[in-house]
Amino acid sequence: MIHRALLGSVERLIAILAEHCEGRWPLWVSPRQVMVVPVSLDNLEYAQKVKVAFKEAGFHADVDDSRNNMRKKIAMAVDPKANQMYNYCMVVGAEGQGSNSVNVRKRGTVNAR
Repeated sequence: MIHRALLGSVERLIAILAEHCEGRWPLWVSPRQVMVVPVSLDNLEYAQKVKVAFKEAGFHADVDDSRNNMRKKIAMAVDPKANQMYNYCMVVGAEGQGSNSVNVRKRGTVNAR
């Protein structure tokens, strides 16, 4: 009898990747890739448009429309100690809305630059 372990090698790859990354998955396999954070509720519509643009580009994107302050929203999105670790946090405000742009923060950078 010939034994083939095709799925076994895939399982080992995933186990090694999970152990190496410690839950901080690379962008290409991450279930949480982009979090769009509006500065205020006035920018929520623009945040939804940014989310749709990322989804159309093939990324998994969410919008944080909670009542938390902006600093807490950003910390919850990119802080490695938080439950949800998004690879990128896109902060959108009135200035970015006017110029059709976003402020990008990478996972692990909680403080403003």
